[in-house]
Amino acid sequence: MMWTPAYVAIGSNLSDPATQVRTAFERLGRFRDTRLVSQSRLYRTAPLGPQDQPQFVNACAGLLTQATPEALLASLRNLEREMGKVPPPVRWGPRVIDLDLLLFVGEQRATTELVLPHPRMHERNFVLYPLAELAPTVEVLGHGRVADLAERVGRQGLDLL
Repeated sequence: MMWTPAYVAIGSNLSDPATQVRTAFERLGRFRDTRLVSQSRLYRTAPLGPQDQPQFVNACAGLLTQATPEALLASLRNLEREMGKVPPPVRWGPRVIDLDLLLFVGEQRATTELVLPHPRMHERNFVLYPLAELAPTVEVLGHGRVADLAERVGRQGLDLL
């Protein structure tokens, strides 16, 4: 089996968010047929949705995997449940953990369960700056290189922890 690079966005704004993100990194490293090979620094960011919630802590993980994109997504969903994620009461509301499969290098998909690359990632600095630490030259199909996209959206509202 071939090893394929994949990138996951991690976010939390409840129950000690920095600890939640660090726990997610550690647990990603235990996935079957997957290796955690890099992790970004942690960033504090304003919430994307309703502003009457705590700030988020965001980061990205770089993986090498032999899993299919669908199997990796299923593992991410299982980890979210294990870590206590429940659907927020409003869209983009507070959450203990959020794991988004951003890129599965070389793959482009659009199904009801999985869209690759992740939609709107090219517009979100809280995704692009952590990802640029790990994969600045990776191409987000249809949008450009990660580093160029990060530069375009700017750093406003991002603070390193």
